[in-house]
Amino acid sequence: MNLNSKSRVVLLAAVGLVNGFNGLRAQIQAQIPAQDARNSIVPNTDTHFTMPVYRSLAEWESRKAHLRKQILAAAGLLPMPVKTPLHPVIFGRLEREGYSIESVYLESLPGYYVCGNLYRPLGPSSKHPGVLLTQGHWTYGRLENSPNASAPTLGASMALQGYVAFSYDMTGYNDMVQTPHAFGEPREQLWSFGPLGLQLWNSIRALDFLESLADVDAAKIAMTGASGGGSQTFLLTAIDERVRYSAPVNMVSAYMQGGDFCENAPGLRFDTSNVEIAAMMAPRPMLLVSASGDWTSHVPAEEFPAIRKIYELYGQAGAVENAHVVAPHNYNKESRAAVYRFFGKHVLGRSGYSYDEKEIEIERLQDMLVFHGRPLPQGALSYDQVFEKWKEVGTGAAAGVDDRNLLRETLKYTLGAEWPDDVKTTIDGQRILLSRPLRKDRIPGLWLPGGPQIALVVDPRGAETARQSALVQDLIKRGRSVLMIDSFQTGAAVAPSDKSHRFFLTFNRSDDASRVQDVLTALAFAASRSPGGVELYGRDEASIWCLFAAAVAPINLSLHADTGWFRGTDQDYLHYFFVPGIARAGGVSGAEWLASQKEGRVR
Repeated sequence: MNLNSKSRVVLLAAVGLVNGFNGLRAQIQAQIPAQDARNSIVPNTDTHFTMPVYRSLAEWESRKAHLRKQILAAAGLLPMPVKTPLHPVIFGRLEREGYSIESVYLESLPGYYVCGNLYRPLGPSSKHPGVLLTQGHWTYGRLENSPNASAPTLGASMALQGYVAFSYDMTGYNDMVQTPHAFGEPREQLWSFGPLGLQLWNSIRALDFLESLADVDAAKIAMTGASGGGSQTFLLTAIDERVRYSAPVNMVSAYMQGGDFCENAPGLRFDTSNVEIAAMMAPRPMLLVSASGDWTSHVPAEEFPAIRKIYELYGQAGAVENAHVVAPHNYNKESRAAVYRFFGKHVLGRSGYSYDEKEIEIERLQDMLVFHGRPLPQGALSYDQVFEKWKEVGTGAAAGVDDRNLLRETLKYTLGAEWPDDVKTTIDGQRILLSRPLRKDRIPGLWLPGGPQIALVVDPRGAETARQSALVQDLIKRGRSVLMIDSFQTGAAVAPSDKSHRFFLTFNRSDDASRVQDVLTALAFAASRSPGGVELYGRDEASIWCLFAAAVAPINLSLHADTGWFRGTDQDYLHYFFVPGIARAGGVSGAEWLASQKEGRVR
């Protein structure tokens, strides 16, 4: 075929346009991952996490506020329960050279007792700094006395230096026999009832007790603990700024996030790690103690510099320090000496301070235990009763919320959900792919463009099943543009996913929570094309996904979802909508109330 010059120019231009379109299409498709990252990237306790870089204080403060609420939600403390009277009982005073020891029990919940020992300096009555001493998983907990860790030596030494120290048990250790140390089956998870949440609440109440003492200066309270006690330390300091100084020992690590139930709760580490949580202490003074022989061996080179960068945002780089000990996992004499120096400098205000431990008389266990040879107080709760009390307290906190924004926020954090700022799409005929580029997820679906009003239809069997429904045919006849999606692990989105990691839900959303997120992502896409509002249709089990998506979505929409079959019992959640913490966060009744506030009708 012969072409004149003008025809060749037109042809070349057309080819250029086609090539340009294909190149653009390839570029857009490259933004949609070939696999959903929620299946292919599964973080766990032993994942090597990298601390994000924050370039401004405002950026970090926003992130810190988000993480605080995430921790509280995971612990079952969002919104915060009402604090009931502690009714502390202090007895059995032992006086030694320069200090005294007393036994203590107090009610963190009515009928549930936190137990420990109070170490006080002897001498003239005056205000003293206070220090909370939390425990690791040593055999004897707060009474462990070995070269590797001696809690009584730490408590007595603190008192000899002028502190009032409260050393208290972990759940299931020593005197705290009302619950075991490890618990939290799926039904309990619905209510965020587990060791981490209960211990965090106990630590809040232990802090209330310590600052209430007449001989304690509430403006000078410190906290320290090793291993699991280190986890308790940075968790409390992350959510309660009354702790002004801290020293988490041999626990802050980018390589291991804690291997026990009391260090893991569903939702705790969605998109974060202990390094970032520990950095929430900034700009308050903090000492990171690390060891050569455990998972904190990289702290001097990796975790400490990363956390110091957060302190630099406040202009307080000197407020965080690292002491690295050549030893196995411990809270040994050398580690304790580093803590004494740091607290002496910052709490006591003594530059160049050091303290050499004196030989401490180790008391008999029966003299230190609270309930040795004594019954629990009258009215003390059994394990099942503690669970019911936790549910009662949580239900009361959620029911007391009459602020739509607060309830929406609680549900959002519990679901680990977000309203995406950016939704990438590819459209190939009627096929559509949606993705949040930062999350690298992948949501297949069908897109049938029509009129300006968009209807999103979600079927638990997937988009192809939805297309065959009478509902979709009717929407098409009514001139709607119809979007149908394969929500997570439904329809074309079914894919292998490794959930075998221990504490999987600490780091990863449940399938049902991910489905709610997919509905939100699809709503964001639809809302960007239909500013007048979106119709949302949930079919069968997907009606619950759509209800919770409508509850947290920041847009007006018309929800059409028959949820009458879902009664909101624990069994309903376990079988049809398993999201840890969802019952504690207000559940289906809270979601219905929020969804009913939308301008569109809920049907």
